[in-house]
Amino acid sequence: PRGLPLTELAARAGLPHPSVHRVLAQLGAERLVERHAELKRYRLGPLAFELGMAGSTMHDIRDLCEPAMDELARATEDTSYLVVRSGFDAVCLHRREGSFPIRALVLEVGSRRPLGVGAGGLAILSALGEDERADVIERVSPALAAFHMDAGTLAQACHDVRERGASLIEGTVTLGVTAIGHPFRDSMDQPVGALTIAALSQRMTRTRIRSLTGLLRTACAQVEQRLRAQRRAGWQVG
Repeated sequence: PRGLPLTELAARAGLPHPSVHRVLAQLGAERLVERHAELKRYRLGPLAFELGMAGSTMHDIRDLCEPAMDELARATEDTSYLVVRSGFDAVCLHRREGSFPIRALVLEVGSRRPLGVGAGGLAILSALGEDERADVIERVSPALAAFHMDAGTLAQACHDVRERGASLIEGTVTLGVTAIGHPFRDSMDQPVGALTIAALSQRMTRTRIRSLTGLLRTACAQVEQRLRAQRRAGWQVG
């Protein structure tokens, strides 16, 4: 929300400062980026919001997932999250808070992480085919050090998820928080997102983890049914 300075944007993009400055000037002219004159920081501009609003009518799946997320939050009393794949990232689209007094709010809506980091991203990555999964791991590997991971540990984590049937993150991404995730697939059988439950690690006993895994599996099946129904009611040929 506070934006980023030119130096950091150039470093993240891996491009020279003059090139990034020219691109930002062009984006600013189109209202896709705005610059704070005093802070000298850049952030998304109003046109990005307008485009997002226009696209949300076609691509927003929050309404499809919300009934399942509400049921998860009610049944577990913990926070449920909706995470979707965006290229080589996992993006938090939605969350529903449970009634337990101490809440594990580990993800902000709109936040991004490399695909494979966190319970949702790991669940999605693990559900990809072997070749695509290996390609994603190679692409995100430079960003994994910030999460105390590397390509080898991520590949092993994917193997463990496929053996277990759900992703499980125990205090490695957010200290003191355990999260479980399960993927869901679209009508083309592609893993496009995941539902997760996050709670204080003290609440996540082995017995409870097995119970929550079953609830997530059921919730994701409900989401998949809604996605298929939307597909049938959507674009038609002829």
